[in-house]
Amino acid sequence: MSGLEARVYRREKPIPEWKIKVVEELADLFTKHPVVAIADVSSTPTFVIQKVRKKLWRKYVMRVAKKRLIMRALKKAGIELDEGVLDELLRGQIMLVFGEGNPFKMVKEIEAEKVAIPAKPGDVAESEIRIPEGPTDLTPGPILSVFGKLRIPYQVRGGKIYIAKETVVAKPGDVISPELAGLLMTLGIRPFEKGVRVKAVLDGGVLIREEDLRVDIESLKSDFMDAARLAVGFAAEIGYLAVPEALQLILVRAEAAARRLAAETAFLTPDTAQDVIASALAEEAALIAALGPKASELGLEAPTQPQPEKAEEEAKEEEKEEAEEKEEEEGLDLGGLFGGF
Repeated sequence: MSGLEARVYRREKPIPEWKIKVVEELADLFTKHPVVAIADVSSTPTFVIQKVRKKLWRKYVMRVAKKRLIMRALKKAGIELDEGVLDELLRGQIMLVFGEGNPFKMVKEIEAEKVAIPAKPGDVAESEIRIPEGPTDLTPGPILSVFGKLRIPYQVRGGKIYIAKETVVAKPGDVISPELAGLLMTLGIRPFEKGVRVKAVLDGGVLIREEDLRVDIESLKSDFMDAARLAVGFAAEIGYLAVPEALQLILVRAEAAARRLAAETAFLTPDTAQDVIASALAEEAALIAALGPKASELGLEAPTQPQPEKAEEEAKEEEKEEAEEKEEEEGLDLGGLFGGF
């Protein structure tokens, strides 16, 4: 050892009993509940956390704990995660929410409870902050200099300040000045919302980071609907009859094809007579148009066009048939896939 004495750190004081109990309780919760949300409540007002607990306590188990205790509990529960990632995720005041089921639905429920809070000097605007047009209870005085500095048009009506036009006083990323914070407070405008922010979720031991938890449900639903329509169309193309929607589409297309074939081959039945006659008239009109001046020499005249009322009825009938065909293609019930959101 070259004269160097190896030293081993020994804890002089025993680990407090309360810490041992916390670690054991958390380890037990990690074992019992497959889904765990890791939420940062460092800047969340206490009354907001209380509202979340009051609303969800019957459904989820919630615990606030420090980083070291959470890390020890994870190891005790046999959940192995990168310590560097955990160190980043567990910074600040952390609340763990234990449950089961859909982790995305769980996050949505936790973050749904928000309250409006006033702006403080130094806060950064997350979205546009507007001061609406209308009367105020403010009387003219030194505050008019604030209106001038913030370029808010105003009038004095009945001894009170009237905001003449809705004004954007801050854009996303702007830092709130003391003057603006004071004016917003005076006008009773609370431009910020605060709630519990979920940083990550453990789902069966798999870590889902914050950026993957924000799912656009409407966009996802639209993508699924498009995929389902394509699948039904493909099933209809290859004649895969096991899909009811594809079978219905095949029958619709077959009927349309049969009507076209009947018209082309002059196959007369009570159902096809109108199509056969219309096809014959169209062919005759095309032939006469192709002959040009010679048609009159041969004594040929263009066939009489259908009456406007009849043509309009036929056009409406065609539109109806197209709409019905489109309904057959799009009438897929996928609501069950998204009913949980």
